[in-house]
Amino acid sequence: MVPYIIRRLFIAIPVLLGVTVVNFIIINMAPGNPVEMFVDPNTSQELINLRKEQLGLNDPLWVQFFHWLGNLFQGNLGYSFSTYEPVTKIILERVGPTFQLTILALIVGLLIAVPIGIISAVKQYSKLDYFATGTSFLGISIPHFFMGLGLIYIFAVQLQWLPAGGIATLGREDDFFDKVRHLILPVLVLATGIAGQYVRYVRASLLEVLGQDYLRTARAKGLKEIVITNKHALKNALIPIITIIGLEIPFLLGGAVITEQVFQWPGMGQLTIQSIMSRDYPTLMALNLLTAFMVLFANLFTDILYSFVDPRIKYK
Repeated sequence: MVPYIIRRLFIAIPVLLGVTVVNFIIINMAPGNPVEMFVDPNTSQELINLRKEQLGLNDPLWVQFFHWLGNLFQGNLGYSFSTYEPVTKIILERVGPTFQLTILALIVGLLIAVPIGIISAVKQYSKLDYFATGTSFLGISIPHFFMGLGLIYIFAVQLQWLPAGGIATLGREDDFFDKVRHLILPVLVLATGIAGQYVRYVRASLLEVLGQDYLRTARAKGLKEIVITNKHALKNALIPIITIIGLEIPFLLGGAVITEQVFQWPGMGQLTIQSIMSRDYPTLMALNLLTAFMVLFANLFTDILYSFVDPRIKYK
């Protein structure tokens, strides 16, 4: 196992380098520049050029990239063009809220999807199966921004049960229950889409396993159906689900962009939107690098989980 992990880590280095090159080119191809985004329209061109020179924006693109790469190897992600704070500090402040939101949403979504998917597979072609399948398609189809605005209107504006956005009420930042109230709506929006997607995955995977010969043998031995489903079938059915979950986590972080913007959640999604609008190149590069790293880590973590779920899989 250890040699396999070391090989995967060495493979990740050129992949990350390639991702940074592509991201750097695409980011710098976007129209506009950070200086012109913040200066007064009446500012002279001489002052604009001076500021661009100070930020290194007048250098050739390859010079800017190697300057950024050299700082990266020294553990320095640079300084934000919009706030002039260290990018590392900005991202560390945003990572916690995003992970808190997305991991909770993933857990809630799976707690809903797995039981419903199992029941839907066991009761195939029943009214319950049709209802579960139809509801899952509905959960996938509703856009996050639309559902978010609808929940805000109902629970925050009309009923006034829950806050409309933010991470905590001003002056109550240490109140645990206040934070939970702020989490409910954004977690519900993300979890609905996750549950709708995974109900179909669990159902399809379990249906494939339920038709296997070894389960017919278990039934012939007189084992109860609940034992066959939960102990024997579900474990094998989870193997493809683990793949999907492992690949879903980094994309879930990216998908939280809309939800964080709707609920004004101070996470990486909201930071991404702000960085794009302000052409904050160092922050965007750091966010893209972090996302690429999480994708590679999720793939490695998924492969490792295989060996625990399926004893036939061994890594050397």
